Amino acid sequence: MTLNPPSHVNTTSALVLMGAIAMLPGLAAAATTGDLEQRVADLKRQLAEAEQALAQSKGLPMQAEPAPVADAPQETETASTVAKEDSGFHVGPVQINGTIRANYVLGSYEGYDNGPNRGGNGGNVELDTLSLRLALDYNNIIGALDYRWYPAGNGTNYSFLHTAWLGYRFADDSQVQVGVNRVPFGPTAYGVSQSWFFDQHYYVGLSDDMDLGIKYTTSIDNWTLDFGYYAASEGSYLGRSLNSARYSYDAVRWTESVDENGNVIYGGAHNGYEERNQFNVRAIYSFEDVAVPTDVGVSLQYGQLKGQRTDDGSHWAASAHMINRYDNWTLATQLTRYEYDIDSDNPWGTDTLVPMGAYDFAWPVAAKAWIPAVSLSYKYETPKIAWLDYVLPYVEYSSIVKDEDDFNNSDMFVVGAAWASGGWYIYSDLAYSNGNYFVGNEGPHGSADDYGSIYGVGDFGANGNDEWNYRLNLNLGYYF
Repeated sequence: MTLNPPSHVNTTSALVLMGAIAMLPGLAAAATTGDLEQRVADLKRQLAEAEQALAQSKGLPMQAEPAPVADAPQETETASTVAKEDSGFHVGPVQINGTIRANYVLGSYEGYDNGPNRGGNGGNVELDTLSLRLALDYNNIIGALDYRWYPAGNGTNYSFLHTAWLGYRFADDSQVQVGVNRVPFGPTAYGVSQSWFFDQHYYVGLSDDMDLGIKYTTSIDNWTLDFGYYAASEGSYLGRSLNSARYSYDAVRWTESVDENGNVIYGGAHNGYEERNQFNVRAIYSFEDVAVPTDVGVSLQYGQLKGQRTDDGSHWAASAHMINRYDNWTLATQLTRYEYDIDSDNPWGTDTLVPMGAYDFAWPVAAKAWIPAVSLSYKYETPKIAWLDYVLPYVEYSSIVKDEDDFNNSDMFVVGAAWASGGWYIYSDLAYSNGNYFVGNEGPHGSADDYGSIYGVGDFGANGNDEWNYRLNLNLGYYF
């Protein structure tokens, strides 16, 4: 869904139209049909450029940020188009928006006698996310601020900063952003995924990752190039965890340690990592004048790890990705290799796992793995249905294929659809996974995940129980 142009005639467009009228005699006198077609094409191009310039000068949200959701935080480029030109309100050049989301969950859950009854009796409904978003666009000075609250209840509430940057948009539409901004990695801001769950790249910090640094984006012919330097992660905010009250997954510090049998010891001395001095490069080439428009790209990342109660380390990732579009179909594919190079002399006793955290919780993740991911979606617009703008069905698969033979791979399948109507954006997803603790918590023989052992959880690390779980998720979000 695209933003409608303003109904009034603006000054820039009027100048272009006047120029078009002035050229009419020349058009009439053109010697050939080819000359006429070329001049008409030039006029259309000039008018399109003028309307785009007007939209930018008025600060219209080209891709206004939607809010993520608790438990599994998805926000898609599709959802971003929910925001309208007249949504929220303005204070000078600042546009202010907000979001409220609620979640219905039914799935493979055990041990919730004193909490949400997600596993039976019809599932449960919970207030999910509240967010406040500000966008600045004034004389090519641009910026964004996004803060989010998660009212989980029972003393488990948490909140964090999602985005906070200032930047400048140059005459050629290149731009620079300084502050907490999205790291350029993968085929889109959100990897290959359209679903509420994301794909598995997100859970190891390789899609929709927010960090503190500077990013420059430019286009040269059919190339889109991004260069980033990040001094640190986005940081941790208000929650119960030591260092994991944050939106995106990072290597973090925590208070846990692990004995020689894999038993987790809670509440000890602080240990783990903080991200430092990360460099990113992404290059995407667009094949436009072909039967199937295609974007082909590569992403590279390297950074340092500052250790606490362990030696410093480093990490890197490399990814090849592609997006194919045909009619309303979109096929997105990605293959990624990542490695965390750390020393085994640490409080969790291995160099094959690294503590990573987000959403106020930290847990070990496989230090080295491949990640294949693929999604197929179809955007079906519904102009004859007054209460629905479009529906976007999709099917997705991704996996964390770990180097360690003793670790089980973490697979995830998602089938679902997103529904857009005015300020509403709704996800209806069915996820099935053997290694994602946001998709059920059932262990062997009807037990629940055992967080007393690194081998007792269906997770992104050892994935010791390797149990398949399902989760039916309905997320209703209103953007205002």
